[in-house]
Amino acid sequence: MTTHLHVTAWALAFILFIVVVVLNKSGKAKGAKIVHMILRLDYLLLLYSGGTLLAHYFGGSPMMGEAIFKGLAGIWAIFAMEMIAVKMTRHEATKSFWIQLVIAVLLTLILGFGRLPGGFA
Repeated sequence: MTTHLHVTAWALAFILFIVVVVLNKSGKAKGAKIVHMILRLDYLLLLYSGGTLLAHYFGGSPMMGEAIFKGLAGIWAIFAMEMIAVKMTRHEATKSFWIQLVIAVLLTLILGFGRLPGGFA
């Protein structure tokens, strides 16, 4: 059940993030700010569900190190999304954070779906 919550929260986060980026690019600052605040609430849901999933590996699992690394990569992805949204609001360069976001999301997906045995049980 927690896996479904986590994946749903990630999907919602990506949708909200895209909306924030589009609104910022269209010059609709007030709308972007509102959606950005909702995205920040979704980050809390992500951190809760991810922490719950991570706790399952602390019972002596041999995959505990990879699970911790996946958790750190997930936090890195959240950080990159947040920095892109903030920097776009301030009209600052975001290229390095886009690169970081791609790397962090790839690492998270590869570990989450490819290596770790959590799955959709």
